[in-house]
Amino acid sequence: MERTFFLVIEYDGTRFHGWQRQAGDLTVQETVEEAVFTITRERATLHGSGRTDAGVHALGQCAHFVSGTRLDPGVLVRALNAALPRDVVVRECKVAAPGFHARYDVLSKVYEYRILNRWLPAAIGRDYVWHVRPPLAEDAMETAARALAGTHDFAAFEGAGSRRESTVRTVFSAGFTRRDGLLVFSIEADGFLRYMVRNIVGTLVHAGLGRMPADSVPSILASRDRRRAGPTAPARGLFLREVKYPKGTGVC
Repeated sequence: MERTFFLVIEYDGTRFHGWQRQAGDLTVQETVEEAVFTITRERATLHGSGRTDAGVHALGQCAHFVSGTRLDPGVLVRALNAALPRDVVVRECKVAAPGFHARYDVLSKVYEYRILNRWLPAAIGRDYVWHVRPPLAEDAMETAARALAGTHDFAAFEGAGSRRESTVRTVFSAGFTRRDGLLVFSIEADGFLRYMVRNIVGTLVHAGLGRMPADSVPSILASRDRRRAGPTAPARGLFLREVKYPKGTGVC
């Protein structure tokens, strides 16, 4: 009998060309699918909660696949980690409720972006932060971030070349914290557009550098014009931290 296996996956995105399988490029999806095949001898399709771009990392990417394997989840998670490269780790494996889908059942996602704001660069961990040398006005950045909360049209923060039926998203929370010497921006929403978080972070950093008013976010949102927002922050500082699902799906 086939079962739906739910995975929580952590990965260092530095050498991957994003999550989604692409011909000729190394991706996280393909890497995990190959590990599943090695263990189960089945060509299963891994369905992720969503894509992450080249160079973006994940602490809690979620995915599922359907398999007829008789292996228990505990055995399967150990076998998968033995077959995976060291920059991809399956943190959790469990059997989900029938009909569960890792993408379509998502309630919200939480991303975080890490900024190293000091004159000196980092010798260790530089692949996981955006190094911004000039001092940032954190109060201005926090003011700008608060304006993101709520349901808005985020077209001004969407990357070029995207094809979406709607650019309206609901942001549940957005703000900054200090952690281990880093300025960390966290944002939770019911969905994200391509490059949305990185474009938001670039805009907030512009506000922190005094290159745009801290109260300009509402007018940028209303404009729906990507040119009004700030630059795209580098991929290396972005992490998919958590994906949330409704109770009763068997994955909570």
